[in-house]
Amino acid sequence: MIYKIRVVLDCEKDVIRDIEIDGNSSFENLHNAIFEFFNFETKEIASFYLSDDKWSQGQEIFLESFEKDQLLMRDTKLSSIINNFQKKFLYVFDFLELWTFFIEVVEIDDKSIDLSYNKLIFSYGELPKFAPKKNFIGEKKEDNNDLELGDFY
Repeated sequence: MIYKIRVVLDCEKDVIRDIEIDGNSSFENLHNAIFEFFNFETKEIASFYLSDDKWSQGQEIFLESFEKDQLLMRDTKLSSIINNFQKKFLYVFDFLELWTFFIEVVEIDDKSIDLSYNKLIFSYGELPKFAPKKNFIGEKKEDNNDLELGDFY
């Protein structure tokens, strides 16, 4: 199974990469492909987050973790998460700079071909020199006035 995945940087100008990747690949393989195809220069901590059609931040898939029962990129195959209902993800690279990407599986090809590498099939725009700035917006809990950590924009 081959996934065609669109990766879009959250910034003012369009910066897009479309990637073909084997469904048996791990999220770590996808992380490495994004690193390579966006020409990042230094390896940094990153995470994927399951998302919905509104791009809400859901469960995290960690690059590294020291706690039990957390999804790790290296141990989580794309095919174990991606299905007809779960095709969108957020990806955050470098938690100091917060490079943020919208990721969507745009096509699933059921053909069983040997794609032992990640393939860049479309590229548009250049990565800016600096990460776009983000604002954190908290959400009020209904039961009191405390703020919860909300999505970042």
